[in-house]
Amino acid sequence: MKLLFLNGPNLNMLGIREPDIYGKQTYADLERYIRDFCGELGVDCEILQSNHEGVLVDAIQSAYGQADGIVINPAAYTHTSVALLDALKAVDIPAVEVHLSDVSRREDFRQISYVRQACRATFAGYGFEGYRLAAERLLCQKGQ
Repeated sequence: MKLLFLNGPNLNMLGIREPDIYGKQTYADLERYIRDFCGELGVDCEILQSNHEGVLVDAIQSAYGQADGIVINPAAYTHTSVALLDALKAVDIPAVEVHLSDVSRREDFRQISYVRQACRATFAGYGFEGYRLAAERLLCQKGQ
């Protein structure tokens, strides 16, 4: 099984950006965490972070026929991107939404998630562990 892990804008600034919300671990730490648990689970993974919406759309489209699942943390694009939603719907690859922080306890505008409409589940507020939970959810659904 192959999973695509997509991370949106500003996640490359982990450890620097609002550490009281996002923690002190870096993006490199997140990549290492994902690779480690994917190795434990016997899953191939591709990890991409971009601050550009079109790059993320291209990655979703390129996953068609290549990936068995998508774990996506769209970051700020969660609340604005119909393009990401449409890309996820177009490829129809099982997807799970992840957020490091608990967006349900944050600003009003963060309560809207366009991509959630194309996702099978959302894990928010679990930090890095949310990525593992998302991958396990996709693995369980693949086994059904």
